[in-house]
Amino acid sequence: MPSTPLLDTIDSPANLRSLERGQLTQLSQELRTFLIESVAKTGGHLSSNLGTVELTVALHYVFDTPHDRLVWDVGHQTYAHKILTGRRAGMAKLRMQDGVSGFPRRAESPYDTFGVGHSSTSISAALGMAVAARNKGEERCVVAIIGDGAMSAGQAFEALNNAGVIDANLLVILNDNDMSISSPVGALNKYLARLLSGHTFNAARKAGEKVLSVVPSMLQLAKRAEEHVKGMIVPGTLFEELGFNYIGPIDGHDLESLIPTLQNLRELSGPQFLHIITRKGQGYKLAEADPILYHGVSKFDSAGGIQPQPGKTVKPTYTQIFGDWLCDMAAQDEHLIGITPAMCEGSGMRNFAQQHPRRYHDVGIAEQHAVTFAAGLACEGMRPVLAIYSTFLQRAYDQWIHDVALQNLPVMLAIDRGGLVGADGATHNGAFDLSYLTCLPNMLIMAPSDENECRKMLTTAYRHEGPSAVRYPRGNGPGVAVDATLETLPVGKAEVRREIRQEDKPAGQRIALLAFGSMLTPALAAAEELDATVVNMRFVKPLDETLLKTLAADHALFVSLEENTVIGGAGAEIARCLERHGLTVPLLRLGLPDRFIDHGDTPTLLAQLGLDAKGIVASVSSALNGTPQDTNLNT
Repeated sequence: MPSTPLLDTIDSPANLRSLERGQLTQLSQELRTFLIESVAKTGGHLSSNLGTVELTVALHYVFDTPHDRLVWDVGHQTYAHKILTGRRAGMAKLRMQDGVSGFPRRAESPYDTFGVGHSSTSISAALGMAVAARNKGEERCVVAIIGDGAMSAGQAFEALNNAGVIDANLLVILNDNDMSISSPVGALNKYLARLLSGHTFNAARKAGEKVLSVVPSMLQLAKRAEEHVKGMIVPGTLFEELGFNYIGPIDGHDLESLIPTLQNLRELSGPQFLHIITRKGQGYKLAEADPILYHGVSKFDSAGGIQPQPGKTVKPTYTQIFGDWLCDMAAQDEHLIGITPAMCEGSGMRNFAQQHPRRYHDVGIAEQHAVTFAAGLACEGMRPVLAIYSTFLQRAYDQWIHDVALQNLPVMLAIDRGGLVGADGATHNGAFDLSYLTCLPNMLIMAPSDENECRKMLTTAYRHEGPSAVRYPRGNGPGVAVDATLETLPVGKAEVRREIRQEDKPAGQRIALLAFGSMLTPALAAAEELDATVVNMRFVKPLDETLLKTLAADHALFVSLEENTVIGGAGAEIARCLERHGLTVPLLRLGLPDRFIDHGDTPTLLAQLGLDAKGIVASVSSALNGTPQDTNLNT
């Protein structure tokens, strides 16, 4: 009779801690197999999660979670953590509506101590928790787990700099799986990690400091000698200088090295730093061979892996439209410089990077630097194009205001993932960019309704003498053919896409649907039932005020439609225009509500929010009847 898999006996970390250490390797193997089969059925992040299996097992085995706090950075590597903390069954609905989130969420589990999704926040949050524990007199360990990519962001070093001078117990684990700061050095490296993290070494060091403290010059000499000795065998001088006791690097897949080291570090006080080496996709040869392809996956066959689908015609995504445009424009203008904050593939810049390596700059996870770097380039006559996700642009808002908009520099934003993004949920939705950009002086802002319009808008933005933004959604457009030419649009000019059929329809019954970007498609569908005018607004700033004034003369209701928060967005700009010109036509503003939208299927979410054709018809009918629901009707 076959024995019960170990993983089936684990409903909480308490069950895990009851196992013998020798059983943890088998548990890790079962956990890795479960991850592969589970993510193959649901989609999600795979490579990063396979790389942290042993680390996750070791952390929950050594530390008393959730009393001890684990703070994960970014969080797309926490599937094993979720499985071991009672959410194994919930993985069947990973990233689906009302299912388990793809990232840690405080509301989901007490083991998710900090909600994440953006990178480089873990050390700051963990330090706050460690200081709180110290001030409350609570004995607990706080661990921040951060990847080498996230370590490239300024916030991580700001937190390290602060933590090094604060009397709080904090362990930072650097999960190095790509940058290869250094590689493990076999058995000697394991021995040194255990030695340097152990009580004997640290007790001897403290005793030596006490004895030598009466002779400051000798104490300083001893400290320098220790740094030089450790510097010869470990690459931790930087972290030592920041005030941390650096240990490593060690193999993050070797439980026999990892667990004793963590046990030693658990007993030490003050800021500790453990450097581990892991491999993305570990244990799944297909993911090991191509960790980028298997980073974020849709459903696939776990045995055969991700397979191309020959003969299937696939519409290009907006991201691909941008990537093609970037290469074409770069061929015409040698002043074009392409910039990305660690999103080369995601932003469609791979071909550009290969064709123009000296004009391509991946600055790492450093959005603030990316914007000001672009501003410096613009000051010297270059034409920088910054490709960035809407949700990540939020991190560089001050730099965009102060370093670009205020100086009216020709820096162009290619804003990907504008609007809802589906499975990645609230942390990655591009729900606010129209609101936080439209309020800035000097801005040119556009939102395309189809692929060809996107290409024209990119060209228009690039040739604009000032800060500009083209904001497009995730995924495919309606499937419009794309011209090979690089044409511009007349700035600030909208287009009427549908006229009211009933010429004798009384002015008091005429409706104008004013659609921005992705909302044009449902607006056209809704207009057939409503017999409404439909305007593809194109420009959020500047608006086509001439057209709006013309339409206001013979329409009884304006309806603005945007996949952005309704507060402060494109509809708010229309309201401002109407007020400025003394126009009294009522305005119904439809957009994303004043709350964070969770993960789920994007079309379903939009339908639930009333932003599909059926929802638009219902909202307009309700407004005309004088009973608007969940809408904002300005009169």
